[in-house]
Amino acid sequence: MKLREQSAFRLGWGILTILYAGIFLTILVLAYTGRLPSFLSGNDKLGHLVLYFLATYLGHRVLNYRRVNLLTFPIPLFPLLFGIFTVVEEFLQALSPNRSFDGIDLIASFAGIWLGYWFGEKGNNVRGER
Repeated sequence: MKLREQSAFRLGWGILTILYAGIFLTILVLAYTGRLPSFLSGNDKLGHLVLYFLATYLGHRVLNYRRVNLLTFPIPLFPLLFGIFTVVEEFLQALSPNRSFDGIDLIASFAGIWLGYWFGEKGNNVRGER
């Protein structure tokens, strides 16, 4: 892929990621204010899986599959940061009058993070984008 095509390709993924981040944050605000539509709250576990899968897939790609070394282990940066955010956000739900902590939600979220990471890596290995 030529450099110009590669830059346009990355820009497209960046724009898509920003749009998705907006959707994700909107859903969080709606949930915390008790205005989440019933079609989203009725499919809670599947929603966690899909939302966190897409966020991780896009974030991992946009950060160019970057890793940080913890001790001697290379850890993917976006899944690590997003995993920390996920744990904090789930525990903060206990403080909200419109939300509640749910361990199964946390499991579904982490399943989505793992799948997003896995599919991102799988696609990266096929294309050799690094």
